[in-house]
Amino acid sequence: MKALKIAGGLIGAVIVVLALALAFGLPASFLTVAIQDRVERDAGYRLSIAGSASVSLWPSLHATLTDITLQDPKERDGNNRLTIGKLQADVALSSLWSGRPDIGEIIVDRPTLYLPLLRERLRDNAPRSRISAKSEAVPAVRIERVTVRDGAVILSNPRDRVENRLEGIGATASLSDGKVKITGAARAGDRPVTFDVTAAAPALPIDRQTLPVDFKIDVANAFRGVLAGRADVRLNGPVVMINGLSGTLGDGDFNGWASVDLASKPLVKVDLDVRRLDLGAPAGQGSAGVSGWSTAAIDLRGLNYVDARVKLSATDVVLSGARLGPLDLEASLAGGLLKATVANLGAYEGQASGEVVIDASTGNPAYAMHCDLVGIRALPLLSSVAGFDKLDARMQGKLALRSSGASQQALMSNLSGSAFLLFQDGAIRGINVAQMIRSLTANPLSGWQDSKELTTDLTQLSASFQVERGQAATSDLNLVGPLVKVTGAGTIDLGNRALAMRVEPKLVMTTEGQGRTSEPVGLGIPIVIDGPWSQPRFYPDMAGILDNPDAAYARLKQMGQGLFGKDGAGLNNLINGIGGLIGNAAPNAGSNGAPSTVAPNAQAPAAGQSDLLGGDLGSAIGNLIQQGLQQGAQPQAKGRGRTLVAPQGGAVPPSSGDAGQGSAEAAPAEPRQDGAQDSQPMNDVLKRIFNR
Repeated sequence: MKALKIAGGLIGAVIVVLALALAFGLPASFLTVAIQDRVERDAGYRLSIAGSASVSLWPSLHATLTDITLQDPKERDGNNRLTIGKLQADVALSSLWSGRPDIGEIIVDRPTLYLPLLRERLRDNAPRSRISAKSEAVPAVRIERVTVRDGAVILSNPRDRVENRLEGIGATASLSDGKVKITGAARAGDRPVTFDVTAAAPALPIDRQTLPVDFKIDVANAFRGVLAGRADVRLNGPVVMINGLSGTLGDGDFNGWASVDLASKPLVKVDLDVRRLDLGAPAGQGSAGVSGWSTAAIDLRGLNYVDARVKLSATDVVLSGARLGPLDLEASLAGGLLKATVANLGAYEGQASGEVVIDASTGNPAYAMHCDLVGIRALPLLSSVAGFDKLDARMQGKLALRSSGASQQALMSNLSGSAFLLFQDGAIRGINVAQMIRSLTANPLSGWQDSKELTTDLTQLSASFQVERGQAATSDLNLVGPLVKVTGAGTIDLGNRALAMRVEPKLVMTTEGQGRTSEPVGLGIPIVIDGPWSQPRFYPDMAGILDNPDAAYARLKQMGQGLFGKDGAGLNNLINGIGGLIGNAAPNAGSNGAPSTVAPNAQAPAAGQSDLLGGDLGSAIGNLIQQGLQQGAQPQAKGRGRTLVAPQGGAVPPSSGDAGQGSAEAAPAEPRQDGAQDSQPMNDVLKRIFNR
């Protein structure tokens, strides 16, 4: 508003001086001095005309001034000034005699308005203009048309090395039927801007007048759709009050009020109710694709040069393709510190509540947030935020995170804090744990499998994370499903979008999910998951077994009773399955090649049971052990110096404790006193594998 007053004072001074020049025949060189004195007396600003001044009287009074500068005499840095390349005005001669100058057109070429960007609000910044006090001395003026060509507004802070420009301003203001219509276009960086404003023609002075204003603004890539509406605008000194604000943004409507205090550093207050708000994607930022996080700079320096208090409620919000709402937001911005609180935000069929704090007062912005998530669909959330589309379930979580950086990559690499996530009633897409175990017996898996049929149903998946500099570590990963249970630990590298996990799958011989009474049967072979989370590798971790052979022995022994029965039914198929490690043992053969004696109380397996437990699964276990050994070096086992390396030729030498036993090892074992029978055939296999 100060700029409008200055421009009005300048035009009024020019008109008065021109009228005097016509009446008394003053030379053009004298006009510049008269105009300068009038502007400084009425507006308090210094006017300098470094160019020429000319006046012609036919067919109308035409005045031209070039190279004009209007500046506050107390400011030496030049951050608050107006420069004009050329100013032209046409005045009807007849209107001068009537005492009411009628200006047909004013043309302003290459005007540039320089405004300072202030970090702090100044309390004693009283307006300098004295135009309102001297308004009676200025004759009533009617201006039919004002044209601005190739204008610019430059906002700068030399200390922070910040400069923002609104360039290529071309605008036309015309007066007709008591209304002022302003249309034009400009360019804000790489964003085209168009505007169309219609308001009631104000009387001078314009302070404390309520003016109905209709507007239409289109800013490319800022929001989708045209911002159009109406409001009652009132000037109260340096404060612009906007009441009765209503209109549409795209296909959504809004209403509320706003005010802007322009006394020094702008203070904006907004209270809006919006039905639909489509913000599109932030400038320079895209969704996180497979290639990684964006390294494009996130420039938040503008938060230092405006203070704001905002209350916003919206029924539907679209941000970067994400559908949110309802939204209830309260935010404050002061000194470059932004605090935003959200309560009961509707997000992905669930709700989110929390607070976000952004400190942009330094060169490296800092971020902090805490958030509670309830009932949110994980698939669309993780897809839009992290480009991860392999987990589809209902999600709950508690997040308390902080970070710093000026790009997505820096933010994720510096992330620290804690998180607890719980997924329920869904599925892991692209992998089936049971089929994965069988597949690993032949080759390691590389990446998620692109098949809708390959899924692992989950009843519950939970994990807590401690995050430090982008490394999210967990030790309590737990997955429970109808046919599988997985526990594990590891680290997620958020900055590099990679996994380094070690999990232990267990098959469950029941379709019950969480709350089942039967214990799962563990395979005893951990699985390593590492590599980028878009294409991780899956392979057995044999080093984990060899590091603790006693524990592996106990697991396999328990598995022998669970899978093959207390009497060892189906054992021969297992021996064939792991023959690559213990030699090509013939069916029904003992440890020394002699026919074994089958336990007299052995029970025949039920129909289909022998193939399920002793065939595919036994072969899978043996091949799985082979595959794990092929994945890397063969580390030495701890404790008793045992290894799982198969000797040349397939023959396995017996241990020192086995000498002279012959085929007697295949004899059925005596039942224990507690009634639980040990599996002597399983012991035979374990003895061959673990040398005990």
